[in-house]
Amino acid sequence: MTFKDLQLSPLLLKALEEKGYITPSPIQQQAIPYALAGRDVLGCAQTGTGKTAAFALPIIQNLMKPSDKKHSKKVIRSLILTPTRELALQIAENLNEYGSHTQVRSAVIFGGVSANPQIKELRRGIDILVATPGRLNDLIGQGEISLSHVEIFVLDEADRMLDMGFIHDVKKILALLPAQKQTLFFSATMPAEIQALTEKLLKNPARVEVTPVSSTVDIIDGSLYYVDKENKRALLVHLLKREAITSTLVFTRTKHGADRVAKFLTKNKVSAAAIHGDKSQGARQKALGQFKSGEIQVLVATDIAARGIDIEELSCVINYDLPNVPETYVHRIGRTGRAGLGGRAISFSDIEEKEYVKDIEKLIGKTIPVVENHPFPMSVFIVPPKETKPRPVKSARKTDGKRPAKPSAKPSAKPSAKPSAKPQQRAFQKPSPGRRITKVK
Repeated sequence: MTFKDLQLSPLLLKALEEKGYITPSPIQQQAIPYALAGRDVLGCAQTGTGKTAAFALPIIQNLMKPSDKKHSKKVIRSLILTPTRELALQIAENLNEYGSHTQVRSAVIFGGVSANPQIKELRRGIDILVATPGRLNDLIGQGEISLSHVEIFVLDEADRMLDMGFIHDVKKILALLPAQKQTLFFSATMPAEIQALTEKLLKNPARVEVTPVSSTVDIIDGSLYYVDKENKRALLVHLLKREAITSTLVFTRTKHGADRVAKFLTKNKVSAAAIHGDKSQGARQKALGQFKSGEIQVLVATDIAARGIDIEELSCVINYDLPNVPETYVHRIGRTGRAGLGGRAISFSDIEEKEYVKDIEKLIGKTIPVVENHPFPMSVFIVPPKETKPRPVKSARKTDGKRPAKPSAKPSAKPSAKPSAKPQQRAFQKPSPGRRITKVK
């Protein structure tokens, strides 16, 4: 099958031919006909299988037709909601390429940068808006965006959207969309929360599933290294230098971890840069551009920042820190092995991460091969106990339910009876009846 067999517009086919695209991926073969027919689509496919074109191409073609409703100015007819800036930019770039020979206009908005250029672009009039939830809600609140004329709505990377805590923002946006619309829902995994959302959002959807849910791409060569936490950086440098691994994406759990790893690699003469949420959008785009052009060999990223990185010839993904959510592992390794090409996925595990390995293998349904012959084998085989504050020592003295007496400021050598209110003066006290007092001379 070719793209011509999908009944796409000659203008779209011309743009695809210029990019060298001839054969559609399985998700594109199945989803595009349903989307062109105006049906709701529930697409479940791994990252890197061509989901963007699966919804972008039919959206452009359907919007090439004039709207049934006449408007005084150009209105937003399609909204594509996505979790991260990088993914939003990637989708916007693809829309511009696919629609280069059409009159369909698109724009992208996201946070972390000034909103003024984005507002100017919106005021010129657009057909398709690609947006992240936070910035979209901000501009809706400012009166710059109206969603009342949206005909096609896309929720992309839905599982990641929920993982990142955007559920309340998404619900606000859903409440502003027209009841009558076409909805295209795409996700790499289908946990229970996503399934519940699809039941509310989609109407008689065509379900498109090209690979088993949460399974890894078969063409990716996975391996696992057990290593002590303090030796992870040394093992990383060893692999990058000795095995001639190029264009490598390294995942860390934290922002500070990403900075430390990138700094260590640079110190050891491995060209690297870090991207994460604390970096400015300019810095992130610069690092991503250097990585795509081959100027730097390694990009160290957190999960949020790595979303939307679309590099067809990415040779390797390294899980420097294993994720504690098994589905995240699927997202990560899906960065390599794209467009039918092979790839490698290397994972490091210290003693505290061994439980994560079990969860991941349970999810993907297979065992990750362990590499035992490497220079930094694990030496710690027992999980160290967590540090706890010492408990205060309780007194063994029985108090019969009463509070123990407070210790005196100055401890006495011998315990004494409770002192009376007045000092005793035995020689001059009032005699009791029947008692004789002898006066001392």
